[in-house]
Amino acid sequence: MRQSPGPGSITDVPGLEVGQVQDGDALTGCTVILCRRGAVAGVDVRGSAPGTRETDLLDPINLVEKVHAVLLAGGSAFGLDAAGGVMRYLEEKKIGFNTGVARVPIVPAAILFDLNIGSKSIRPDAEMGYRACHAASRNAPAEGNAGAGTGASVGKMFGTALAMKSGVGSACVDAGGGILVGAIVAVNAFGDIINPKNGRIVAGLRSGKVGPLRVGGKGYFADTLAMMQKPLGRGLLGFAARANTVIGIVATNAGLTKAEATKVAQMAQDGVARTVRPAHTMLDGDAIFALSTGRKKTDVTIVGAYAAEAVSLAILRAVETAESAGGLPGLKSQPGPRS
Repeated sequence: MRQSPGPGSITDVPGLEVGQVQDGDALTGCTVILCRRGAVAGVDVRGSAPGTRETDLLDPINLVEKVHAVLLAGGSAFGLDAAGGVMRYLEEKKIGFNTGVARVPIVPAAILFDLNIGSKSIRPDAEMGYRACHAASRNAPAEGNAGAGTGASVGKMFGTALAMKSGVGSACVDAGGGILVGAIVAVNAFGDIINPKNGRIVAGLRSGKVGPLRVGGKGYFADTLAMMQKPLGRGLLGFAARANTVIGIVATNAGLTKAEATKVAQMAQDGVARTVRPAHTMLDGDAIFALSTGRKKTDVTIVGAYAAEAVSLAILRAVETAESAGGLPGLKSQPGPRS
């Protein structure tokens, strides 16, 4: 597969800017993707514990065709407040859906739960969302402990006791014929992160002790899927409830209809399934948005197939670039067994 130099990033797709703001002490933040000229959008929500805004609007049967920004944020449901700051910024720039009496910016959003690391009382708010817009640029976004990934973690079957630090990652792939497909993903999964090339765990639930209980074996990773077979794992799933999700955005310069963008978002979830084990659980709120910023013609199946590849690469980048924080080891600071 051809790629941009290095892993690339979602900003390789024309028409997009990314802005990120974070609180390194509270370990939370937000990531905004600006589409100043509008972008046709779709969404696929696959997990059973989502926190979202304006996703119904993206249904192909509904009126509005384009969005002007998409927000990813920490802070659980409190973090949806940051979308108000994005709307304020866009309104000041006179960007939005023309209702005849006012321009209303269309800003879908998704959040992840990071209240269990850092501070539970400091969350992304409207001011943070506004500042993220001011920080937006065409430059490749920071990865790891940045934006919505600042408080992200993975491998949380036993809460954060044996979890690992994750973050936000981005990538871009060349689908041929001048078609680019980029992704940015904040990875806060219940399960482990897998290298799909060899099936090995890259980051996730570590072996160790939780109180008097021993989790896993002699290896570095306990393996969430293996632990789910054991009475100990089955009995303690509640520790991870409502604290997980993978949220992200895929974007392309291909011309898509709203229905096609929705299909691309659906296919992009395959990238989550390839790299997160298990994925789309009752404990995750996995949500992927898809954006079309251009008019290049191609088959939607091609875009969707490469969207899954971009998401998979972005997820791996999110854990590979994560630094240790909040008492959790990150691969950038403390490399574990590498695949």
